[in-house]
Amino acid sequence: MAATAELKGQESGVDLSLTPKEEAFQSEARSWLHANVPGRPLEHFDTETGFEQHRQWERRLFDGGWGVVGWPSEYGGRNATSIESLLFEEEYARAGAPIRVNQNGLAMLAPTLMAFGTVEQKARHLPRLARGDDIWSQAWSEPNAGSDLASLRSRGVRDGDHYVLSGQKIWVSRGGHADWMFTIVRTDPDTTNHRGLTFMLVPMRSPGVTRRPIHEIDGRAGFAEVFMDGVRVPAENVVGTEGEGWRVAMATLGFERSAFLRPPGRFTRVMARVLGLARELGYDPALRLELAEAWALTEAYRFLNLWSASNGEDGSVSPVHANVNKLTWSEMDIRLHELAVRLLGERAELWEGAPDAVDGGGWMQDYLFSLAGTIYAGTSEIQRNLIAERGLGLPRQ
Repeated sequence: MAATAELKGQESGVDLSLTPKEEAFQSEARSWLHANVPGRPLEHFDTETGFEQHRQWERRLFDGGWGVVGWPSEYGGRNATSIESLLFEEEYARAGAPIRVNQNGLAMLAPTLMAFGTVEQKARHLPRLARGDDIWSQAWSEPNAGSDLASLRSRGVRDGDHYVLSGQKIWVSRGGHADWMFTIVRTDPDTTNHRGLTFMLVPMRSPGVTRRPIHEIDGRAGFAEVFMDGVRVPAENVVGTEGEGWRVAMATLGFERSAFLRPPGRFTRVMARVLGLARELGYDPALRLELAEAWALTEAYRFLNLWSASNGEDGSVSPVHANVNKLTWSEMDIRLHELAVRLLGERAELWEGAPDAVDGGGWMQDYLFSLAGTIYAGTSEIQRNLIAERGLGLPRQ
């Protein structure tokens, strides 16, 4: 079965063919990526050197016309349809191109700004975000306010044309090296829970911002603690209006849980590599069914999103569809990497730099990271509850 397809809902069946325009788009993307993807892997973007290498790759993508294919042309995009955007992501994964260091900005902040931002905010931030001139981090969680985000305690006090921010954020993704963060603070001290919150854009080199890297199990610092002590942020950096932060943040979460943070092509590529390991190393025949089921799951996820895109060319994401996406890709990521680790056996434990490590020891590192997927962007347990209540109409317990 071809790795790309357009789905058009019809009573008589499903059309898997591409239009001539889509075929031309796919071919152009494939050719450009073949000519431009770095021949040697970049260093990991959670290192200082790797972070800047990935920033340069973002600029190369943008200058080549492929940085933000689904965006409006006024912000550097190609006005690609949702189907074309998914086709590009499949070609991007197939080419083995670098993971996008600015994925928080691209998949979460950018659509939020397009939906809630002012004309000035869009003009100022979107082109720089698209080119990698500004790399963004997400600064939401706090100690004792992770899954219960609405209980956050960071404050923003209005002072003329500015807000003065104080508080602590934790698990700030890309927080060690990013240029900006999008965050949520409580601007009405008399409110509780989701009321009185405001969504803000904060330069991370502002006076009063301190960041402390958090070293993960792989030794890298992909996250940071961020402390705000009297940080002055212009009022023009509020997205939406004061006190509307929860509504804006919920929209952002919908974008985070969509396919464009974890596109189907990413998983079909991983699945192809897992099957390559099975052919190369041999495997217990008892794994045959598990390999087949994992392949079927990646294909089902791809078709689900192609179907969704073909029935909503405006790129809108229903909340329940976003919940299904999030639950699917986070659980699927673990399943694929568990299979790889089982195929590798004892060799899976060989880390980066070990002479006999398969693929540079990357399988174990990717497996360890996959475990976090059932927590970030909404735990699997919460996603199941939301699907049951909002999608299936089951009673709350």
